[in-house]
Amino acid sequence: METPQKKSKNPAHSAVKMQFMHGFRSVNQTGVIYVMNRARENGFYFGNKEWANLGQGAPELGDIPGSPDRPKQVAVEGLVNEYSPVAGLKPLREAVANLYNQRFRQGKKSVYTWKNVCITPGGRSALTRLAASIGNVNVGFFLPEYTAYEEILSMFKRFVPIPHSLDAKNHYSVSVEELRKEIQSRGLSVILKSNPSNPVGTVVQGEELRQWVKLSQETHCSMIFDEFYSSYIYNESEPGKAVSAAEFVDDVNQDPVVIVDGLTKNWRLPGWRITWVVGPEEIISAVASCGSFLDGGANGPLQRAAIPLLQPELALQDSIALQNHFKSKRDYMVERLTKMGFSIRHPPQGTFYIWASVKNMPASINNAWIFFEEALKAKVVCVPGIFFDVNPGRRRQLFSSPYHYYIRFSFGPPLEELKRGLDQLECLVQTHHERTEKSGQGSM
Repeated sequence: METPQKKSKNPAHSAVKMQFMHGFRSVNQTGVIYVMNRARENGFYFGNKEWANLGQGAPELGDIPGSPDRPKQVAVEGLVNEYSPVAGLKPLREAVANLYNQRFRQGKKSVYTWKNVCITPGGRSALTRLAASIGNVNVGFFLPEYTAYEEILSMFKRFVPIPHSLDAKNHYSVSVEELRKEIQSRGLSVILKSNPSNPVGTVVQGEELRQWVKLSQETHCSMIFDEFYSSYIYNESEPGKAVSAAEFVDDVNQDPVVIVDGLTKNWRLPGWRITWVVGPEEIISAVASCGSFLDGGANGPLQRAAIPLLQPELALQDSIALQNHFKSKRDYMVERLTKMGFSIRHPPQGTFYIWASVKNMPASINNAWIFFEEALKAKVVCVPGIFFDVNPGRRRQLFSSPYHYYIRFSFGPPLEELKRGLDQLECLVQTHHERTEKSGQGSM
C-alpha cells in the first residue's frame, strides 16, 4: 500500500497518488467546481451581496432589455411524468431541427430532421455521450480549452487525446492549412473545439468556418463543435446572428460535423439542463444509445416547456437583446480591468469571458494562482488560467505552462455585481501596489 503524500496546494500541478477506498480512484474536480468550492470555504454563497462571482460560467438569469418574457412556471400533467425517450421527446427534437434549418440552412437541399437531433441532460452529458461514441482513433483538441474536457477526454481509453497549443501572438487561432497539417501528420480522426472559444473568446466564423467544414469533408476528420456561446457574438453587422457550423454543412447525413448546444447559455436557463447534439443520423443513433447507460435522458416536463422557446422569431429576439446587453458589459469590464493594469491582448469576440494576464501586476500578485487566492480574500471569485491547460491523463508537466499568468473573468453576472467585483479588485490591486512601493519591490 502506498503511503499518502502531502497534496500540492495547486491541484492543477498535483500528480501524486493518494490512498483511496479499495477498488475506487480519486476523481479530480473540474477547475470551475474547485474554484467555487474554495469560494464557499471563504464564505461565498449565492445571493451574498458582499461577494462578486466573476468565476462561474453562468449568465445572468433575469430579464434583460428587449428580451422575450422569461418562463415563470412549468406544467406537469398527464403522461409527462413517464420516462422520456433517451434521445429526447420527438416534438422537441423537431423544434431544434426547425430552428437550425431556419437560422442556418435557408435554401439548402439537405436539411435537418428530428432524426438528426438528440436531447441530453446538460452539456457535459452531451459531450460525455459523444466521447463514449468515439472509436479507437486520435482525437485533437486545442489549448487553452474548457476545463471539463480534461476528464471527458480521460475516462474513455479507446481514443488518444492529442493537444495543439495555440499562441497568444496569433490570437489563439489556427490557420486552415495548419489545421490540415495537424490532421494529416497526427492522424486525427476527430477534433473537439469550443466555438466561440471558452476561455479566450475567439470565434471561427464566416469563410474561415466554411473552410473548417470543407476540411472535415476532405480529410474525413469528424469535427465536434461545442457551440454553447454561439449567440454571444460581438462583431457581427447582422443583429442577432448566431455562429454555427450548421451553416456550411452540405449534406447533414454525410458531412462529419457534430454540433452541441442547449438552453444553458444562449437561452440563459442553465438550471434546466436541456441540451442537444445535432449531426448525421448515424452519429445521433450512437449518442442516443450511449445515453441509455450513461444518464438515461433529459427531464420530461422541461423538455416540453422548452419547445416554445425554440421558435425562430423568439430565438432571434433573444439573441439581439443578449448581444446588445452583454456587449455593453464586455466593454465595461475590459475598460475597468485595463485601467487596473491587467493585460488584455484582444477583447473577446464571443462568450462572456475576459482572458486577462496578471504578469504586469505587482510581484506579490503576478501569478494567477496567488491572485486567485488574494481575490477570494477580497470576496471576488475568478478562475486561474492553469485550469484551461487541459491535460487528459495528466500526461504533460505543466510547470512551464504559459497559463500560470492568466485569469478568466466572467461578465455573465448582472452589471451591479460586476461593478461590485471590479471595485473590490481595484482595491486589491491598489493595496498591493502600495505594499510594493513601500518595500521597493517591482513586478517580476
